[in-house]
Amino acid sequence: MADDELRLNELSGSTPPSSNTGDTTLEEMPDVPDRPRSAADLEAVYDIPVQVSAVLGKSSMEVNQLLKLGRGAVVELDRKVGEAIDIYVNNRLVARGEVVVVEERLGVTMTEIIKTDRS
Repeated sequence: MADDELRLNELSGSTPPSSNTGDTTLEEMPDVPDRPRSAADLEAVYDIPVQVSAVLGKSSMEVNQLLKLGRGAVVELDRKVGEAIDIYVNNRLVARGEVVVVEERLGVTMTEIIKTDRS
């Protein structure tokens, strides 16, 4: 280990582990809570509002075409019937799903969760 690196045991003020290297192994490290362990651990974020959007499809047009649209106009989207729709939370794609009807209202059921790298 280089002299300019800090050792974990120096930071915590504890004595070095039994080996003579002074390095701390993963087994010797204290249990640090890096993620919620249960639903109760998430209580602090339950009341934070988020915006959920279900995008059926997209279309591009010029402003003059948009201004000509009237009641009953049909805008063709880039998706086919039965194709999965995109579900966004706070403008971030998180899932894909299908449109369902729930008591005379439209709803969305998630069929696939999208995992993205957090950068």
